[in-house]
Amino acid sequence: MRVPDSLGAMPRFLEEAVTTADAPALARRGPGGTFSLTEQACHLRDLEREGYLVRVRRILDEETPALEGFDGDAVARERDYPAQDAREAMRAFAAARAELVTLLGSVDASRAARGALFDGERITLAGLVAMIEEHDRGHREEIAALAPRQA
Repeated sequence: MRVPDSLGAMPRFLEEAVTTADAPALARRGPGGTFSLTEQACHLRDLEREGYLVRVRRILDEETPALEGFDGDAVARERDYPAQDAREAMRAFAAARAELVTLLGSVDASRAARGALFDGERITLAGLVAMIEEHDRGHREEIAALAPRQA
């Protein structure tokens, strides 16, 4: 399956934001109380490992699995994201995303059409990839609003 370039580019986008931010910038929440840069990195890491990779593997390995949701806000509270290391989370996200991109790149067209049930709807693996792209797009906007401005 053709893996959208944007999926592979997301770790670098996050890295640029995190590595140019000082401690106060990493901790600053976004407009409307959205995640800080540290929380963004933690959320992306955990969703990638426990959400997307699990879902993709289940679609590939099982016949029409019922996929679980991922309550990002609850996980953030339970794991105390603000107390975590943004750079470590960023690196773990990059590793998990590389694994996802490699896995998706090995999928042929017939397997990309494999289905699952998610949130009461039937989706395909290709549809899940589109959902990941859309999720990334939203976080790119939030991260861009938080990232230090380069002069």
